[in-house]
Amino acid sequence: MVSARRSFQGSLPIAAMPRLCEALADDAGSADYQLDFGRDEFGTAYVDVRVQAPLWVVCQRTLEPFIMPVKVESRLGLIRLERDEAALPAGCEPLLVAEDDKLNPVDVIEDELLLALPLVPVNPDGALPEDVKRPPAEEIPAEERPDNPFAVLRELKKK
Repeated sequence: MVSARRSFQGSLPIAAMPRLCEALADDAGSADYQLDFGRDEFGTAYVDVRVQAPLWVVCQRTLEPFIMPVKVESRLGLIRLERDEAALPAGCEPLLVAEDDKLNPVDVIEDELLLALPLVPVNPDGALPEDVKRPPAEEIPAEERPDNPFAVLRELKKK
């Protein structure tokens, strides 16, 4: 595929990627992808990966599921040995290829989507429910405030 500079594009159901589904709230939807194989001016084999997918994740602020649009554009340098990683040009991430030179496109797409997921998804349109919001510390009477373990340091600083 590299020598022939092949390109593949299509749509892949989210449900077909089990590792990704474990990190999501729902497996609905599909990922649109394009994979372009080739060699750069240095002779390095690569695959350009472009993926767009609406992923259902759980907002860690409101604990409500929401759709997060994910767009991935990356160039992966195809290497056989880990030591070959140092020879890759800047901006090219390594992708270790098996001894038989076979590559599973679904695994590549799934890996890139997993890497694009934030550690802590937060819905930019979400807000905390009224019963969860806390008043500012100044509005809480002193006798109701929890003990602050750093209060002793504040007293030392005053001296």
